[in-house]
Amino acid sequence: MSIILGIDPGSRLTGYGVIKKSGRNFIYLGSGCIKAIAAGNELAPRLQTIFAGVSELILQFQPDMFAIEQVFMGVNPGGALKLGQARGAAIVAATNTGLSIAEYSARQIKQAVVGTGAADKAQVQHMVKTILKLPGTPQADAADALAVALCHAHSHDSLSKMSGQVSKTVRRRLR
Repeated sequence: MSIILGIDPGSRLTGYGVIKKSGRNFIYLGSGCIKAIAAGNELAPRLQTIFAGVSELILQFQPDMFAIEQVFMGVNPGGALKLGQARGAAIVAATNTGLSIAEYSARQIKQAVVGTGAADKAQVQHMVKTILKLPGTPQADAADALAVALCHAHSHDSLSKMSGQVSKTVRRRLR
C-alpha cells in the first residue's frame, strides 16, 4: 500500500493529487490547487507559496512517493523558465522530507492514463474521474496532478515487476 502525491506545477496554479494504491486498486485521497496567484505578481512570493503548500500537503497526507510533471518547452521560453522555478519549489519541498522524486513528461502521463500521448485535457479529466470513481469531474490542474500520481503508480508497478523478473533470471543463471 502506497500513498502517492502527484504535482502538476504552475507558477500561478499548481495542481496536486493524492492517491493510495492498494494492490490493484486506487483510492482517491484528495486533490486541488495551490493558488500562487494570491501572492501577487512577483515570482519569489509565488514560489514561497508553492513551497509552503507542497510542504503542508506532505505533512497532511504523509506520501511514500512524489511524482511531478516535467517542463514542457513551448513557444514561450519565459513561461517555461517560470514553470521550471515552480517545479523547483515543489521538488525542494519533497526532498526536504526525504521523498525521492519521479518525473514524467506530459506525453508519458497521458499515455499511462488515457492510452494515447496526444490526449487532450478533457480526456485526461474523464479518465481520472473514471479510474478513481469520482462523483464529479476534477478541475483541470487537479486532474492533471491525479494523472501524474496514476502514471507513477503504473510506472512503479512495471519497474517492480521488471526488477523481479531480472532478479529471477539472474538467480537462475547463478545456479
